[in-house]
Amino acid sequence: MEQEEMTTGKNMPKAAVRTLRRLVSYLACDRPILVGIFCLIMIGISADLTGSYLLRPIINDYILPGDLSGLVRMLTILAGVYLAGIAAVWIRSYLLNRVAQRTVHRMRRDLFEKMEHLPIKYFDENQHGDLMSRYTNDIDRISDALTDSLSDMFSSVLTLTGIFVLMLYISPVLTLVALITVPLMMLSARRIVKKSSRYFKAQQASLGDMNGYIEEMISGQKVVKVFGHEPQVEEGFRVKNQDLQDKSLKAQFYSGMMMPVMQNLNTLTYVFITIVGGILAIYRGFDIGGLATFLQYSRQFGRPINELASLYTTIQAALAGAERIFQVMDEEPEPADAPDAVTIDQMKGEVALDQVYFSYDPGKTILKDINLCIPAGKKIALVGTTGAGKTTILNMLPRFYDIESGDITIDDISLYKIKRESLRKMMAIVLQDTHLFTGTVRENIRFGRLDATDEEVIEAARLTSAHSFIKRLQHGYDTMLYNDGENLSQGQRQLLNIARAAIANPTILLLDEATSNIDTRSEIRIQKGLDRLMEGRTSFVIAHRLSTIKNADQIVVLEYGQVIEKGTHQELLDRKGKYYSLYKEQFG
Repeated sequence: MEQEEMTTGKNMPKAAVRTLRRLVSYLACDRPILVGIFCLIMIGISADLTGSYLLRPIINDYILPGDLSGLVRMLTILAGVYLAGIAAVWIRSYLLNRVAQRTVHRMRRDLFEKMEHLPIKYFDENQHGDLMSRYTNDIDRISDALTDSLSDMFSSVLTLTGIFVLMLYISPVLTLVALITVPLMMLSARRIVKKSSRYFKAQQASLGDMNGYIEEMISGQKVVKVFGHEPQVEEGFRVKNQDLQDKSLKAQFYSGMMMPVMQNLNTLTYVFITIVGGILAIYRGFDIGGLATFLQYSRQFGRPINELASLYTTIQAALAGAERIFQVMDEEPEPADAPDAVTIDQMKGEVALDQVYFSYDPGKTILKDINLCIPAGKKIALVGTTGAGKTTILNMLPRFYDIESGDITIDDISLYKIKRESLRKMMAIVLQDTHLFTGTVRENIRFGRLDATDEEVIEAARLTSAHSFIKRLQHGYDTMLYNDGENLSQGQRQLLNIARAAIANPTILLLDEATSNIDTRSEIRIQKGLDRLMEGRTSFVIAHRLSTIKNADQIVVLEYGQVIEKGTHQELLDRKGKYYSLYKEQFG
């Protein structure tokens, strides 16, 4: 692991530069405001440097000669200069905060839009908690860096330049003395940066991994508790939490070294300047005001270096977070529709699979030479043991996954000649695992077709036998649902999912174990709703309970990704093959 991190560290500078450029491209959208911020930075720096330089004439021309009225006048001017600088800093902070929030708003928008165009495979292969961490922790890191660090970084660089010019003007000799420790500062900073950069990236990755674990354990608490695996889960969290702590400690330790190292070197520089300046004042007639001003600048010369050092932790964390965000943005989206793909408004729903082969991973074929023909409006049931390929076939139809070879057609038109949006509008899917959004019952049903009227929502609920239980809820269709509808029973949630499918008025209906988690009494009610929904629609049904598919127009038995039997319920029983064995296992 250490060797892997070392290798990553070697590549970090180039990766950081690329990431920084992309961040700047987001900032560039607010170019006029950034120009204003830059002008305000210049005003603030000029006020600060001018105020410090006025110390020289104040000492030489007014304090040493004892000119009180002149001193008061100069102090008034000095106060005005500093007030102008304070006003510039305040306005700059306000504008910068606005730019920062607008920038992260655009990044969140682009990240979410990209997520909506990623293939289902991406979500199957990545922890949801880790993806959420990119929206929250990684975006927050960038927001912190833009709000707290962006102007400070520019201000520090410009201040450093301005101070160097003024120091050179006051005394070239003392300027050379002040630069003695600069090479040492740069060498120290380079070594610290090299050490800490790779740990910040590892820290963000570890944080995402831990968030993914937490999300899984929160959603799976019932399973954890029923099997009594709390100690094992706690141990798993302890390991991930310890890994995050170790990486965070290394990242913070190395970046935290920057400030004290720079401060100590700056103090050493101050001592050298004081000694040499004192000698010049005694033996070369160097003015006291000039020495006091130069010492003031020497302190200020170290301040921007120290500020840059202190900003390093925030900037490194932000770059690491930005890199993780851009990783998602750089993922390959779903393949574009074919140039000759068409939009289909209405279809009969005749589906055919012709010599279809598919594998999730190269070399591990899941579907092998699947040939099926389903007439429009007919109900086909897919039966087989776990892993036979039933759900995979359903994933092929809306193109959640694309086949390797062969073809799938609807009304003799290849799926790959139909635009995805048009294809998916013709379909509705009801899964074994229900999913309800935070919102009212009405809004959850209407999610199937957002322009549906209230009357159409109620009609869909009536069609699928959901209306009666909805009316018994405290607020009826306006009842709020939270946390995936946990205030409803499993059967009620599934009825809402079926009503959502009904309101979409699909040509093709996909049912994947829609009643497997339901008790027998609820299953009867839900099955009635499903039967009404399937009337006149081409339907694909996966069910382990063979009693629910007796009336299917065709039953297809799959084993190891191949079709081994086809026919009606009675035909397959008479054949006494695999289906007969499955049926006997359930009903004796």
